[in-house]
Amino acid sequence: QVQLVESGGGLVQPGGSLRLSCVASGLTFTDYKMSWYRQAPEKERELVASISSGRYPTYADFAEGRFTISRDSAKNTIYLQMNSLKPEDTDVYYCNTAGREFPWRQGTQVTVAAFPWGQGTQVTDSA
Repeated sequence: QVQLVESGGGLVQPGGSLRLSCVASGLTFTDYKMSWYRQAPEKERELVASISSGRYPTYADFAEGRFTISRDSAKNTIYLQMNSLKPEDTDVYYCNTAGREFPWRQGTQVTVAAFPWGQGTQVTDSA
């Protein structure tokens, strides 16, 4: 049974970075062109980036210059390094083959805050 397990999402400030990972099992990894996708609630799932078995990458326009896809065949893993993140990058990110051949898993949530965080304020319990 093919399984694709995504991880690495989280909450970041605008301009921040995240590195997503997707571990594949149950398939001959080197046979497949692999891709990252993303989907927001009530929107179509869209392609983010793909990488061939020969490690040739392609990117959606919004990802070009900010995201880098890579793969490690020894670990059956693909990665998505995301830099200069924007609030509009907030989505659930999924991996699959370029042909979307296998069942979708739960993905990994990426949330980019709308505004940079302030420095916060210390609250002390004097009791």
